[in-house]
Amino acid sequence: MQHHLQNLTFGNHPEHGWSMAHSAQEASDMGFWAIHLDTMGWSIGLGLIFLCLFRKVAKSATTGVPSGLQNFVELMVEFVDQSVKETFHGRSRLIAPLSLTIFCWIFLMNLMDLVPVDWLPGVAAKVGEMFGADPAHVFFKVVPSTDINATLGMSLSVFALIIFYSIRVKGLKGFVAELTLHPFNTPNKLAQIALIPVNFLLEFVTLIAKPISLALRLFGNMYAGELIFILISLVGIWQLPLHFPWAVFHILVITLQAFIFMMLTIVYLSMASEDH
Repeated sequence: MQHHLQNLTFGNHPEHGWSMAHSAQEASDMGFWAIHLDTMGWSIGLGLIFLCLFRKVAKSATTGVPSGLQNFVELMVEFVDQSVKETFHGRSRLIAPLSLTIFCWIFLMNLMDLVPVDWLPGVAAKVGEMFGADPAHVFFKVVPSTDINATLGMSLSVFALIIFYSIRVKGLKGFVAELTLHPFNTPNKLAQIALIPVNFLLEFVTLIAKPISLALRLFGNMYAGELIFILISLVGIWQLPLHFPWAVFHILVITLQAFIFMMLTIVYLSMASEDH
């Protein structure tokens, strides 16, 4: 289980220099700037698949009888567009494309959890062996959303947009006032000044909780799902009877997690765009 949950890590080790980590301890010793190559590769690759697929459909779209793929893409676009219209109360041409990208990209990353846990890591081990690596030290995770670095990176991007929209709509002065003059407000100026630290603490915690909740919710659910798949794969003869119903249920989970991340992003950006 530890082998399946370890990322393929490349970084600067204090003793071995720039190299691949051969254990979790070596990966930890590489520090903050170590890169999870499997997470980066799969997330970027799946993102490119999404972009190329939707671009192909957009260029070949017809007003006649649409293909099945065009129907699917149009359904996704309409679904996301309707969600944005119902939830986002500001004006921005970025929100709908951003929401569509978030939903489809996270769904594709989550979908990799349905691939049997030994297939792609087994292929990676054989490839590593061809290049002289010890197969036991070739770690390979294929579900980017089970890596807290990936989910936190996406949530921090959303957090940057929250700050941007807050300052753009309310101005820097209004943004600072929102952090320091709420939720406790009083006409007494001296009392209001005294309440600034309390207000800032409460509002800052509320603000910083948004990206953390986004990251941990997606990571926690997908990581738990991967653990269950690995446990199922260890029960031998009962693997297939248990794997299929869990996979069917997991399809709902991976779709729901992508939807929740998208909807919370829309809600947070809508709140940031409201000028009180």
